[in-house]
Amino acid sequence: MKQQQSTFMAWVTRMPLIKRWALMHCFQEENVSEHCHQVSVIAHLLVVIKNKRYGGNLSPEKAAVVAIYHEISETKLQDINSKTKYHNPEFTAAFKKLEDIAEQECLETLPEDLRDEFSDLLIQKNVDSEYKAIVKAADILSAYIKTMNELRFHNDEFLHVKEGLDPRIEKLIENMPEVKDFMDIFCDSCTTTLDKISG
Repeated sequence: MKQQQSTFMAWVTRMPLIKRWALMHCFQEENVSEHCHQVSVIAHLLVVIKNKRYGGNLSPEKAAVVAIYHEISETKLQDINSKTKYHNPEFTAAFKKLEDIAEQECLETLPEDLRDEFSDLLIQKNVDSEYKAIVKAADILSAYIKTMNELRFHNDEFLHVKEGLDPRIEKLIENMPEVKDFMDIFCDSCTTTLDKISG
């Protein structure tokens, strides 16, 4: 018996088509798929640091998978500039509602017997709070790395982005020592040259 086709993978495979930072001039363009991959790597690393150094007991693999799917709604909605999204509470509530609807729609593309495995990955309000905090921190760090790379090429459009990110990262560092370790050990090298990577 032939099984019904699902459009779930279409949501995933279209993520590279969604441009991030669409309202800004960028030296290097970035799509949602690339962003989610980088956030996934950072989230995995943050949890490893948390577990090894600060008594954490989260799963690095689960953090990475949560991060892979954390922007799935953007397949339908595209990337919304954060200044616009958080401009006022009514804007924020409206965008969050749209994201909730898109996430639920994505979940419902899966065969019914698989949905329970994906509900706390795709539906952001269902994500465990500890994993949500890690992924949010990784998301902010990813934006910071993007900003530092744009500034390296003298793109002044990102000066105000850095001004907004600096206090957010300072606040993360106060509560998440793994974020400080990431900044101290890994962050500067994200803007290094290929020659330096090669030694």
